[in-house]
Amino acid sequence: MFINITPSATGDNKGSSGALVNYLEKENHLQIEKGWGYGQENWFNGSGNEIPRQEVRAKIDRNIRKLGRNESKFFLINISPSQKEIAHLINRYGEPGAKEKLKDYAVKAMDEYARNFKRTGIESHKDLLWFGKFENFRYYSHKDKAVKNGTRQKGERKEGKQMHIQIIVSRKDITNTIKLSPENNSKGKNVAHSAKLGQFNRNAFKQSGENLFDDFFDFDRGLKDTLKYANTMKNGTVQQKAQMQLLNEIFQQDAVQNHIIDGFSKDVVNGAFESVGQMVASMAPSGLSLLDILLEPVYEVPQVNPMELPKRKKKKGIDQSHGFHR
Repeated sequence: MFINITPSATGDNKGSSGALVNYLEKENHLQIEKGWGYGQENWFNGSGNEIPRQEVRAKIDRNIRKLGRNESKFFLINISPSQKEIAHLINRYGEPGAKEKLKDYAVKAMDEYARNFKRTGIESHKDLLWFGKFENFRYYSHKDKAVKNGTRQKGERKEGKQMHIQIIVSRKDITNTIKLSPENNSKGKNVAHSAKLGQFNRNAFKQSGENLFDDFFDFDRGLKDTLKYANTMKNGTVQQKAQMQLLNEIFQQDAVQNHIIDGFSKDVVNGAFESVGQMVASMAPSGLSLLDILLEPVYEVPQVNPMELPKRKKKKGIDQSHGFHR
């Protein structure tokens, strides 16, 4: 599940939302122009599914009390399931049903967005002013490698199932009194600042979106497809990466329960283990034969004949085999 928050697809969120609303109507225009036969898609939120674009623009543009000229007025949230997740939805609900279920998911995701601010009175999507737009396709842009090398044209539809949802959410809450900005990433470290302006942890929001999808749709996500795994392999220490890779190998064993691996992966992210060996040792009380799994041939320590070990080379008083001064 890919979830990100940006100022706007048009690059500006300090003025009217009109340009963004019109941009997100592109698929409705293409439906008519190309005759795709999918029908027109109106906007939705937790209160309705047939909201016209004029209402979206008017309500977002009016909800800006006490916001300065150079302050953000709204944000764009992109909710994009992976190909595996889309296939799961279609297999379970059919294509029309998958679309409606994804809208239901978006409402719950906005509940998580609201709660992430940890502000009194901001408890669910009902406390926000927001509008979602379902889209069936994605399109090649000038940034895509395929367009740059000439194999695809700008504006051409991308292959595969590409259903996703774009959400415009106002900077101000539904009462037009409380400022809510996902750009405030204090994460609660500054207590006084957070109490006054709220806080927003983007990683926590993205993780909640992944957890919500798995629970809501009974989706069995492999460890390698989790946000924890991706973030660790990108930003983790060498030890954390090794630990996560080993957990992924263990995860693929039928005898290991998913929640056990999930717990260990969270510990890896939190830096609970100094080494792979310490992580392995901590698995013993789990009640599963995890150590047996680790002793599969791929993890066996090779037996070496001491007589075959290379002789140490000495140079200028340094033991080259260990790097110690003698």
